[in-house]
Amino acid sequence: MLASSNAGKLAELRDLLGDTGIELVAQTDLGVEDIDETGSTFVENALLKARHAAAVTGLPALADDSGICVDALGGAPGLYSARYAGQHGDAQANIDKLLAALKDVPDAQRGAHFYAVIVLLRHAGDPRPVIAEGIWHGRILRQRQGDRGFGYQPVFYDTEYNVSAGEIDDALKNRVSHRARALAALRERLPEVAR
Repeated sequence: MLASSNAGKLAELRDLLGDTGIELVAQTDLGVEDIDETGSTFVENALLKARHAAAVTGLPALADDSGICVDALGGAPGLYSARYAGQHGDAQANIDKLLAALKDVPDAQRGAHFYAVIVLLRHAGDPRPVIAEGIWHGRILRQRQGDRGFGYQPVFYDTEYNVSAGEIDDALKNRVSHRARALAALRERLPEVAR
C-alpha cells in the first residue's frame, strides 16, 4: 500500500514500479487518513507514514517523503515543501512564495535539488525497514515553464538536460527524477524484502 493520498505521486510510483509485480493501492482506497508529519527529517516522516498505514491495514506499506532544497535559502523549503506557503498541498502558493524569496538572487546562485526518501515496511513493527534515497540536481527558474508534473516542477530546471521539470517527458523524468532514483535504489534491494 502507498502511504499517501497524493494522486500525482501514486501515478508516478505506479509507472516506475510497473514491471516489478508490485501493485500499489492508495491508502485512501482503504480508508487510511494522512497522519501529521512530525518528524524532523525526511526519513522520520516517511517511517511515520509507512508505520501508520501498515498498522491500520495490516499490509506492507511504501511511503516516501520528499521536498525541494534551495541553496540560497539554506535548504528551505526542505521538509516543509508541501506547506511552505502555509496550507498543505497548495502548489501554486508554494511556488509564488519561493519565487518571491528568490527574486533578487542571481541565476548563478539559484542552485537547488529535489530529495526523496522511500521506506518499505513489511509490517508495522518491521525492525528492518528498507530505506532508499534519490537526489535530482538543478536550479530554480525565475518563472514557471511547462505544465507537466506537480509541485515545484514547473520552476525546477534540470541543468544536465537543459529542460524544466514542467516540460520534461515522462520517459526522461522516470530516469532522472529524485523519486525515480530512490525507486531504482529500492528496486535493487527488493530481493532482501523477500527474505
